[in-house]
Amino acid sequence: MSALYVDADACPVKGEAERVATRHGMRVFMVSNGGLRPSANPLVEMVFVDAGPDVADMWIAARAGPGDIVVTADIPLAAKCVAAGARVLAPDGTEFTEANIGGRLATRDLMADLRAADPFRQGGGRGFDRADRSRFLNALERAMQGAARGK
Repeated sequence: MSALYVDADACPVKGEAERVATRHGMRVFMVSNGGLRPSANPLVEMVFVDAGPDVADMWIAARAGPGDIVVTADIPLAAKCVAAGARVLAPDGTEFTEANIGGRLATRDLMADLRAADPFRQGGGRGFDRADRSRFLNALERAMQGAARGK
């Protein structure tokens, strides 16, 4: 049976993911280092992992596979889940696929190198807005329908 895994620590679309998954009757795992309010929804399991770098990511990567959907903004986690056969969505609705994950990893690494080389370089992208939330809802609905059809 398919499941939805949410890298929940800084995810801005936890509520939306829970609502869409509930409508489809899909089990949800909200994975975090803590600090999240538990959900009363019987389909939602709150998974609290030990504090530490990438512990939540490792928990998700070890379980996600074909038929599952993962919500994360973490590019290395997305790459692992795509390789395992899961569908992966960013909170802004971007889908990570075998065709685009290599470029995303390379861009991430390049930007990390640029930030390390210039301590005055101020990062941060654009803010998360309603259009991002809408794109996410549409992408998650498509992914849920695909999972129901076994694609």
